Amino acid sequence: MPAVNIKLRWPDGKLSTAYSPSTVVYEHFKAGHSYPLADFLSLAETAFNAASERVKQVRGFYCSSAMDSLAGLRLLARQYPARGARVEVLDLRTHGAEQV
Repeated sequence: MPAVNIKLRWPDGKLSTAYSPSTVVYEHFKAGHSYPLADFLSLAETAFNAASERVKQVRGFYCSSAMDSLAGLRLLARQYPARGARVEVLDLRTHGAEQV
């Protein structure tokens, strides 16, 4: 099952990486795009829930790593004031064998 590492830049320039167990996140994020914080979190919620659902379809169980990534993004986002804050998706990098 392929996975995707998503490299992010937060409003203060801090870099982080989020893990998705599925390439479905490509439907929600684009490398090089900057998103208002609230929009980013909404997209992340949809993307990581979809990724976890894909794992369930293939493996028979939801993916706790996808939910951990989403929780980590929510936690990081709390550090920034919502007004004017943006998150930039720097890179999406796929690794693994089969596409899910």
